Amino acid sequence: MSETALKPDSGPDSNRWKALVFIALAQLMVVLDATIVNIALPSAQQDLGISDGNRQWVITAYALAFGGLLLFGGRIADLWGRKRTFVTGLIGFAAASALGGAATGEAMMLGARALQGVFGALLAPAALSLLAVMFTDAKERAKAFGIYGAIAGGGGAVGLILGGFLTEYLNWRWTFFVNIPFAAVAALGAYFVIREPAGGRNRSPLDIPGVVLSTLGLVALVYGFTRAESAGWSDSVTITMFVASVVLLAAFVLTEAKVKSPLLPLRVLTERNRGGVYLSLGLAVIAMFGLFLFLTYYLQIVKGYSPVKTGFAFLPMIVGMITGSTQIGARLMTRVPPRLLMAPGFLLAALGMLLLTQLEIGTSYAGLILPAQLMLGLGMGTAFMPAMSLATHGVEARDAGVASAMVNTSQQVGGAIGTALLNTIAASATTAYLTDHASLGATDPKLLQAQAMVEGYTSAIWWAVGILVVSALIAATFVTTGAQGGTSASAGSADGAEDEVKVPVMAH
Repeated sequence: MSETALKPDSGPDSNRWKALVFIALAQLMVVLDATIVNIALPSAQQDLGISDGNRQWVITAYALAFGGLLLFGGRIADLWGRKRTFVTGLIGFAAASALGGAATGEAMMLGARALQGVFGALLAPAALSLLAVMFTDAKERAKAFGIYGAIAGGGGAVGLILGGFLTEYLNWRWTFFVNIPFAAVAALGAYFVIREPAGGRNRSPLDIPGVVLSTLGLVALVYGFTRAESAGWSDSVTITMFVASVVLLAAFVLTEAKVKSPLLPLRVLTERNRGGVYLSLGLAVIAMFGLFLFLTYYLQIVKGYSPVKTGFAFLPMIVGMITGSTQIGARLMTRVPPRLLMAPGFLLAALGMLLLTQLEIGTSYAGLILPAQLMLGLGMGTAFMPAMSLATHGVEARDAGVASAMVNTSQQVGGAIGTALLNTIAASATTAYLTDHASLGATDPKLLQAQAMVEGYTSAIWWAVGILVVSALIAATFVTTGAQGGTSASAGSADGAEDEVKVPVMAH
């Protein structure tokens, strides 16, 4: 499409870069919330009298509501308008955060966390789909998604630093209250600055059976993995949840193939490139979530770092992610096919993860952990950036919200699987090590415990290496589109050509 053909849209949307600031701020708030609460949890549990058995529900209540309602949230954004959905999500998220910060007991805290998840499920797909419809020029899109990808990847580690500071120097309640200024600034900015391109709504009637089946299926899947972590994989409730999720999600796919106005049009999933992105991203997040967990425990328990020092210890990963996303991914995305960024990116992250399999009690931070984190960050940043863009690239405007929701869903489900799966592997390896070396416990039980924990972490990290290699293979084989820039991109493949023709449609 020529320059002149694009001018009518680029003219009125002169505020799109200002809009990006508020969209990025909202995304940062949602990503921060995933890790910031983890650091505050021990203090909150003590203050509110939450039992050890119910402690996990502070995390799980949010994950279930967020993961279960994402597709519904994406469809609401397409139906109701992305800007309106975005602002509503921000206001609701701020109110739920205020409720959590003011919680006086267990029920109030769990209710607030579930509400945060509900409004997060409105907010996250609306944010990503706004980017998709506002930035249609290839080079601008690359820059915008570079910034967004860096925040999506590095925000979790920023949450560890902020959570450490707030918990150590103020109070755990501030890990909730901190969301209110974020949300207020983002909502006001979005209200005055964002101009959503006209004609991108999907006003078809809402697919109620699809909403019910997808929500119940995703909730059962996320809860199954969360339950497996605490009760074991052979627990009857865990197995029931997995069986229920398979049945419900299969019924959802059958329903979507038959109804006139599906919640998730199968054309969004079956397009080869997008399918490859959802799958490789979900797997990569499994590896990343497990790593955050193990490195946090290793640094705090084995190394004796304070929460704040632990947060700062993650800085190299953030630096790597921002560099990989904005300096490598964004600069090369318009010149090379996405698979040539995604596959090497995931492989570089796998190499960084491979270094961490060498962890021992006395491992030097500067000698091993720092370079491993830099490699992980660079690799993930380089891979995430084109993946985030490609997930909504070439989608018809009416499907932008639900395609964005699928990115978030693959990440959310990946996070739940990663935490449960890798935690279980680590726990089994720790137990096996303690059993095999029981005789050493008599001489130095603390040393044995620390060695067993490190053995558990490294066993799980080996799995994370394998998962990242599989992500790289999926990206290399499924993602066949050409570079996402100008008419030259269409030369890459038939898929690439089709995508390039469709992109400008999103602005009309």
